[in-house]
Amino acid sequence: MQNLKITVFQAYLFWENVDKNLQNISLRLSGGVREKTDLIVLPEMFNTGFTMRAEEMAEEMDGKTMQWLIKTASSYDCVVTGSLIIKENNNFYNRMIWMLPTGECQYYDKHHLFTMADENKNFEAGNKQLIVELKGWKIRLAICYDLRFPVWLRNKNAEYDILLLVASWPDKRVSHWRTLIHARAVENQSYVIGVNRVGHDGNQVYHSGHSMCIDPYGNTVYYKPEDEDLYTFSINYPDLEKIRRQFPFLKDADEFSLS
Repeated sequence: MQNLKITVFQAYLFWENVDKNLQNISLRLSGGVREKTDLIVLPEMFNTGFTMRAEEMAEEMDGKTMQWLIKTASSYDCVVTGSLIIKENNNFYNRMIWMLPTGECQYYDKHHLFTMADENKNFEAGNKQLIVELKGWKIRLAICYDLRFPVWLRNKNAEYDILLLVASWPDKRVSHWRTLIHARAVENQSYVIGVNRVGHDGNQVYHSGHSMCIDPYGNTVYYKPEDEDLYTFSINYPDLEKIRRQFPFLKDADEFSLS
């Protein structure tokens, strides 16, 4: 299995300004991605910020931001992922797009909607889990509030190697973010990559980043509190295989089913 090179962008997001966000991300990528990468990860609702004005800010699957994702993935010859508001069949979804350089895509609709911000009143919840593959790695997609629900993210039978989470996680609960990401990595014997935003949103909620990659041992591969940050790192499969071989406790996990 080949090493995986991942570029994360802990971005400052301009409130409900699609053009400005796409321009800023394009500019930062053009100046900051200086080596071949396999994957570029952007935060939750990277083109608008975490807004509940779904009807006003939504795009369809052939909209401006989707076209930008196709172009960006092709330009860097890598997968690009992040979430945005999608309208489909008169419903609105917080949808994480997994865009291939070929222009093909898969997507995951956020399952756990953040009720304290009325996300459940403005969006439809997804009900399907998604595992994608990249260079042989199996990657589970998740969005922000999903992090709090270990049953939804349980790595039954080592189905995935990486849990990839995009977020707009506020600074006031950042200790929860740090703790839960470490817990998900250790309990699921997987890498966990969490990419958050920075700065104040339109509701004056402050986000302090703390994007990170934690390995299956609970060790830190990458960590960045505060400030916009574009960073590329590599993870390797032998480390994952080693801990699963030395401590094969996933096979002893309790059986359960989701309803």
